[in-house]
Amino acid sequence: MTARPTTAKRISAVALAATLRGAITMVSRRMRATRPVGELTPGQFSALGSLDLAGAMTPRELADAERVRPPTITKIVAKLEAGGFVQRTPHPTDRRQVILAPTEQGREVLRQARRAREAWLAQRLAELTPDERATLRQAAEILDRIARA
Repeated sequence: MTARPTTAKRISAVALAATLRGAITMVSRRMRATRPVGELTPGQFSALGSLDLAGAMTPRELADAERVRPPTITKIVAKLEAGGFVQRTPHPTDRRQVILAPTEQGREVLRQARRAREAWLAQRLAELTPDERATLRQAAEILDRIARA
């Protein structure tokens, strides 16, 4: 039988969760704000990023990955395709479906945005002490483990 955490430990975890959520949210917002302003909306940018990370997929798979309804992803994909960021190809086994994949232009937009975000974050990290950067390196490993759980 596993021992239950004490009330103080649970409260401490809850308080830490609230603090981390707030900090992660603020950093995430600041990083999103650093992306080059262009013709892509945050939803379009997210869908393009999902295609880049996961590889080619059907519109249904993309809608599921983005946690949106199929009609929403249809509109997003139409805009991405019209802008030359996404291409459709016939599904190899189901002629009723298509496969979506980012174009080279789409990948370049993502690279530019990632570089801008990383430059912003690198500048903030350069302002920290070596000990603070070491602490964040450890925290990043822990956060990655939490995200993968």
